[in-house]
Amino acid sequence: MDCQLTMSRDLEGIDVKVILEKTGDLLDKGAPEGAGARIEKQSVSGDKIFLTITSGRYVRPHDAVYRLKNFLSTHLGKEYHVGVRGIHALRYEIELELDKEPKKTFTLPFVKEMTFSGKSCRMVLENLDEEFLQNNYVDRIVTLVSEKIEAQHYEGKAEHWELMWASPEKKHAWDKDPTVEMERKNWIMHRGRGQWIYGPMATRIVKTFESIVLEELVKPLEFSEMIFPKCETWDIWKKSGHAKSIYGEIYYLCQPKTRDKEYWEDVIDTYKITGEVPLHLIKDKIKEPIGGVTYAQCPAFWPYVDGKTLADESLPLKVFDRSGTSMRYESGGIHGIERVDEFHRIELVWSGYPEQVREVRSKIIERYKHIFNDILDLEWRMAWVTPWFMAQEGLIGVKDETEKRDIGTIDFESYLPYRGTRKESEWLEFQNASNNGDKYTKGFNVKSQKGSELWSGCTGIGMERWLATFTAQKGLDIEKWPKEFLKRFGEVPQEIKFL
Repeated sequence: MDCQLTMSRDLEGIDVKVILEKTGDLLDKGAPEGAGARIEKQSVSGDKIFLTITSGRYVRPHDAVYRLKNFLSTHLGKEYHVGVRGIHALRYEIELELDKEPKKTFTLPFVKEMTFSGKSCRMVLENLDEEFLQNNYVDRIVTLVSEKIEAQHYEGKAEHWELMWASPEKKHAWDKDPTVEMERKNWIMHRGRGQWIYGPMATRIVKTFESIVLEELVKPLEFSEMIFPKCETWDIWKKSGHAKSIYGEIYYLCQPKTRDKEYWEDVIDTYKITGEVPLHLIKDKIKEPIGGVTYAQCPAFWPYVDGKTLADESLPLKVFDRSGTSMRYESGGIHGIERVDEFHRIELVWSGYPEQVREVRSKIIERYKHIFNDILDLEWRMAWVTPWFMAQEGLIGVKDETEKRDIGTIDFESYLPYRGTRKESEWLEFQNASNNGDKYTKGFNVKSQKGSELWSGCTGIGMERWLATFTAQKGLDIEKWPKEFLKRFGEVPQEIKFL
């Protein structure tokens, strides 16, 4: 690293070289013998000291220069009344040995040059200010290189998919796409990209699902209802880990710079004249995004306990939210009602000591089995998959087999007859249950009364996925629906007729 230290005054008459020779083992501390940092070159010009520092993995150049800053501040300050005003890295060259060879090259912010040769990587950074060096941005860049290469070798969820349980094969009512047929019958209407209006019949089915969840899962397991915000701000996503990767999937929320009527008068007048909303004018009148519409639903709960200590009498904490929609930009992946941008979900969150979190998830899984087998009569299966939050944040893989069976996600997948055969078609993930370990409790600094580690879990119940699964297997003929479901369905709602 080539860097400069700017001093509080001109250094004329001060032999900096002699002073630096007194550093002793300052740059070797924390490293094996001979593996510390070294000053390869040094020079002085006016009020600046120029240094070239090299090192291995133990004492990195940006750490070494701060050791030197403190050393010089003490020795120059005491005798010459000179202090260090700032540090600036002119050029920082890094060479890495990687665990895996990258499948393709990539670039990173702040990196001027980046080249790969087999499992070796060379990076050059230039003009780095003191904040960049002091906040360990260099270390984060090094870590990010390894994470991105590891992600290139990750081939998707199926790579870490393991069947746990499967229901018997069942005879289904039909093999048609339920979205197409419900739209034809005016049960649903496509409103916009990934968004649907649900008519009385489709809504009654969804509300029946909701009542089943409340009666067969929420009440028996004693979850308390809460209302989570549906705007998730950056501070939430930074602590939850979502800020690492979700930018291409967010529906962003921007506030107007002001609500003053005169400020918006040109927009209003333009619309009145043209009949078109002038988006080109609006974009300059809104602030930068404060965050986005709720993406995963449960993160918005965690500020409620952020930095707090939970009493043992409140553990395991068990809450749920069903107060509004979530939104996720699915790009080209939208299809029918099973993959949408706007979706309706009941979110269950629980937290406690590790054994309590394990027990709650086990009970939830048993309640799901009861609902899917005894009430909805579905053909479905359970599989252990790469935890969604690990894949989402680039944390691919698991530490060991013990943790794999403990912290992570169980997916519930349903067979959709219209997609093809059971073996060759893609099954739909219509439900999951996650043990998140200390991901949220640590991120939001939640403590326990005993001072012991706290974990959490969550399960999001997506009504659209349930509707897609149920209608794909059971059809739209109410007489063919399971008796236990019909007991809870009630009277058929009056349909809206169109001329």
